Amino acid sequence: MTRAPGTHRRRPGLLPALPRPAWVVLGGDFVSAVGSGLTLPCLFLYAHQVRHLPDGTAGLVVATIALASLAGNPAGGAAADRWTPRRALMAGLVLAAAGSAALGLARTPAALFGAAGLLGLGASVIWPAQDALLASLAGPAGRSAVFAVRHACLNAGLGLGALGAAAVVSAKHPGTFTVVYLADAATFLAFLPVLARLRPPAPPAGDRPPPGHPAPASRPRTGFRQVLADTAFVRVWALTALLVTISFGQFGSSFAGYATRPGGIDARGLALAFAANTVTVAGAQLFVLRALAGHRRTTAAALAAAAWAASWAVVIVGGHLGGGAAARIAFVGGAAIFALGECLLAPTLPAIINDLAPPGAAGLYNGLGVLAFTTGFLLGPAGGGAALGAGWGTGLFAVLVLACAAAAVAALRLGRHLPPAANQIPPPAPSPSPSPSGTAHDDRVDLAVA
Repeated sequence: MTRAPGTHRRRPGLLPALPRPAWVVLGGDFVSAVGSGLTLPCLFLYAHQVRHLPDGTAGLVVATIALASLAGNPAGGAAADRWTPRRALMAGLVLAAAGSAALGLARTPAALFGAAGLLGLGASVIWPAQDALLASLAGPAGRSAVFAVRHACLNAGLGLGALGAAAVVSAKHPGTFTVVYLADAATFLAFLPVLARLRPPAPPAGDRPPPGHPAPASRPRTGFRQVLADTAFVRVWALTALLVTISFGQFGSSFAGYATRPGGIDARGLALAFAANTVTVAGAQLFVLRALAGHRRTTAAALAAAAWAASWAVVIVGGHLGGGAAARIAFVGGAAIFALGECLLAPTLPAIINDLAPPGAAGLYNGLGVLAFTTGFLLGPAGGGAALGAGWGTGLFAVLVLACAAAAVAALRLGRHLPPAANQIPPPAPSPSPSPSGTAHDDRVDLAVA
């Protein structure tokens, strides 16, 4: 049977078909991630070796960024609903830029703590506001895709920034730290003009009143109490906090401590492991997204937990190889497997949270949803550090393997409590077909930058 001319359907490409404004926001996020990559690995070193703070005080400066998020995440979500996500995101960028610049110029402990708190507050406002903005720009069909691409862009930006910091920063030249912190501030500010010209999405046709009819009365404003009364959201929140505690919360702290003691690998081997993680995320994320199309989001979250269980099992093996090349290979492999879990999780929980949010409450849902990540980032290092300090390294990772298996079961059970539409990863949209003039045509509403 022959197909009529012009009816050939193009197969979906690897790159998701997202609205142009979503790509604009993703591009701005990538630039700011490069700036964050310049500075995030350096803060402890900067506070300790350049500003001469004791180890414990320097660690508290680093912790101040995370502690500020406990207030910033809900505040950012509330601001997104009250001011619109775009304006809340712009406010967060200004705060983060001010905090990063202040860190580069700080000379006293009080100034370092204040600057770190300002940076943490800005970053914690940015996250939920940007999630709400991306969700609105991508629409329900594109939410899994846009959060997957965001995760890939974030890792690529952080990796490039870290490479730049490694080439520039030196404790023997304190001015290099000032340069990278000011560069970080500039990457936040560079995002502002783009957002200022971004048109908000038009409301769906069904939400607009017919010609000649008055607009409907505004919906009652949703508060934190109403969000916490949503049992499906609370279940998602609890699963998110658990997953982050036993995964990301361990990878940035306990993994490094165990790999070097008792794992026996040196700083170079540890750097290779983190590089393998970043490269795997950047290279595999879009392939994983395409493979997940049409499957349940909770299934993908369960597979992420299973991947992390496998990763921690490999890490345990690496810790008993006595150092050397074999141990280095094990820890590099464990970090790469961990990255696959990241790629599986990225298109799931943030998209579920946004699909659960009623109109006008996406900011609050994202603010509290991001707070679950922050909770895991705080609990994970605290618990893991205590276990490593007591000499329970192998026991810690054995418990993490079991916890990941339990989290996989919990993720599958979560599917019973979600609306079917919120639990499905839509298939990627087909690539736009060429128009007679040879240019691609997209039938979606144009949300282009003004």
